[in-house]
Amino acid sequence: MQSRTELTSTDAPAPSASASADRAARLAVTVFPVLVLVAGVWGLTAPGTFAGWGTNVPYLLGVVMFCMGLTMTLDDFKGVAKRPWAVGLGLVAHYVIMPGLGWLIAHALGLPPQLAAGVILVGCAPSGTSSNVVTYLARGDVALSVSVATVSTVLAPLVTPPLTLLLAGAYLPVDAASMMTDILKTVLLPVLAGLVVRLVLGRYVDRLLKVLPWLSALTVAVIVAVVVAGSAEAIKSAAGLVLLAVVLHNGLGLLLGYGAGKAARLGAPSSRAMAFEVGMQNSGLAASLATAHFSPLAALPAAVFSVWHNVSGALVAAWMSYRARRSA
Repeated sequence: MQSRTELTSTDAPAPSASASADRAARLAVTVFPVLVLVAGVWGLTAPGTFAGWGTNVPYLLGVVMFCMGLTMTLDDFKGVAKRPWAVGLGLVAHYVIMPGLGWLIAHALGLPPQLAAGVILVGCAPSGTSSNVVTYLARGDVALSVSVATVSTVLAPLVTPPLTLLLAGAYLPVDAASMMTDILKTVLLPVLAGLVVRLVLGRYVDRLLKVLPWLSALTVAVIVAVVVAGSAEAIKSAAGLVLLAVVLHNGLGLLLGYGAGKAARLGAPSSRAMAFEVGMQNSGLAASLATAHFSPLAALPAAVFSVWHNVSGALVAAWMSYRARRSA
């Protein structure tokens, strides 16, 4: 995961700087899923190590979102004003396609209530924190990706709870008001706090930009380990079914997101950005909300999604980048 400032700079970089940024982004996208996978295996094989850690998940997510806020600038919001149509389309596609797919997949696979609610909750979450880097690797429209990810995160307290109530309420009781409060505390406030710190102490924060993505990655890995440890026994019987649901959810999201960009004639780079902004989710938030409002088992789809969407995103980005070079 790379900082937004590094990825969205409008200055033409020197070839060596561009190559360095590309290598750093590829390293992050390669190492992150491996790190999360190792954390998941640790939580599965030694669940006692993380006993009692469940209550810390919201605070860990707050750390991730604070780091995200530190990488943001006012230019991220100015980009929304410059391209309201494209950003609006990205938001609608994200909050229609993924929640809808979550419900359809849960219904089609006949998932148990806890897992069904977990899959739907993943679909109702905002864009994933690594979608911008994957868009960069795919030679997509990074500015559009950043704008959609930023606004979807800011709107999450207003959108995620009612969508979850609408689609998952038939499976489990959903306290939308409480969920909204939790998202405000663990997502919006930390992001805004990080943005304010960046504005006030920008000189000092800039020195830490290369460290922040790795801090976020480590924190997400801990969240996954805690979530997996909390439902270690259930995973052994449900892992295959959950993996199938996650692969379908993510794969169809990437495909339909790309299709939405093409249908709206946004152009190839913007369509690539749309694919990742729709198909990649903030699974850390979904895991935190599922743990707090449903059960550790309901958080399992989010933990699996956290690993898989980074693997699939890197693979799809490599393929898109290859196609873009061939057609150039």
